[in-house]
Order: sequence, then structure tokens, then C-alpha cells
Amino acid sequence: MEKFINLYKKNEEILNYLIFGVLTTIISIASYAIFTNMFNVNILVSNVLSWILSVLFAFITNKLFVFKSKNKSFRDSFIECFKFYASRLFSLGVESLILYIGASILHINDMIVKIFAQVIVIILNYILSKILVFKKDKKVN
Repeated sequence: MEKFINLYKKNEEILNYLIFGVLTTIISIASYAIFTNMFNVNILVSNVLSWILSVLFAFITNKLFVFKSKNKSFRDSFIECFKFYASRLFSLGVESLILYIGASILHINDMIVKIFAQVIVIILNYILSKILVFKKDKKVN
């Protein structure tokens, strides 16, 4: 058990990102399926709606549990939030492009394409969050 705890502590950020990334993906896919299958909303519109829900969840969990942001001021938090949403807009564009090409042009099942796109988006979002949004300030000694 101690080895497991040490392994977790050593890789806490990545493991938490994966855990919350999976939960974010579930929210994204489930809401996408609800919009497309229950409400017959266009796949690209459904993708945007599912994105809005999943990004809201992702920002809160990434800020609090993954990157453990220490920003206290409103200004710093606002900038962090803006960067987060801007980076997620970029990955939404990537995801929408994959969905459009896969489902509309190549005629692959949209849920299969959506799941594939989510894997790409999870990796891209981690990189963007790590280097742009929640980067740790390096202290000069």
C-alpha cells in the first residue's frame, strides 16, 4: 500500500488529470449523445453544447485538484480562466475538425470519431494547461 501511495504522490498531477479527464470525457460524450440522440441536434451544435458543459467541469477540477492553482486575486484568476477557455476553444476547433472529417466526409460512426477525438483533446488540453494556463512561476533565488 505504501508503494501505491508513493507512486501516487510522485505522479499526482498526471494521475489527477487522467481521473478528471476521464470524468470530463464522460460528461462530454454523455451530453453529446443526449443532444444528438434524444433531441436530434446537429452533430456540430451538439459538440459545442457538450463542450460548454465539459469545460466548465474541467476548469473547476483542473484549478482545484490537478494543478492546484494558488491564484488569489480576481485579476489573476480572471486571466487564468481566460487562458483556460481560450486553450479549450482551440482544442474544440481541433475536435470539431476531426468530427467533421471523420463523420461527415469519411462517414465513420460519429460516436467512434467523437471518442477518438476525445483522446487527442485530452492530450492537447493537458499540454496547453501545463504550459499556458496553470504554469508555475519560477522563483529566482
